[in-house]
Amino acid sequence: MTIAAFDQPTRARLITSEQPEQPEQLEQYETAVPVVLHYDANDPLAVRATFAAEASLDGTPVSWTFARELLNAGLRAPSGSGDVHIWPCGRAQVVVELHSPDGLALVQFDTAVLRRFLLRSYAIVPAGHEDLGPGLERGLSALFGGV
Repeated sequence: MTIAAFDQPTRARLITSEQPEQPEQLEQYETAVPVVLHYDANDPLAVRATFAAEASLDGTPVSWTFARELLNAGLRAPSGSGDVHIWPCGRAQVVVELHSPDGLALVQFDTAVLRRFLLRSYAIVPAGHEDLGPGLERGLSALFGGV
């Protein structure tokens, strides 16, 4: 049986916009939050990150879906446009910048966690082998009412 989807629970650091006066106060401005990274072969070009309720303004979990290739590119160099930007922060960290009508969030992940997640996703659907035919067909059918 082939695995078509998986979840990878992890933790990330939510970075606030306030700067500490003393370096020892830095921990007050970084909040560890649970995140579940998700990949599904039925939507092979996308990845999803679902942040736990404590990371949101309204106390409910928040999911962001964006291109798998954006995540991959952001591990090596600043990438993205629009609502999601990703860039390396040293050798061991990656920053994901998320823009919404409610504001901006900066979330820092361990690079190794994101690499492991991407490797697992490429084991399911290798880069360049994403078959959009069946999914696109279903989506168009649902959009146009089976016409």
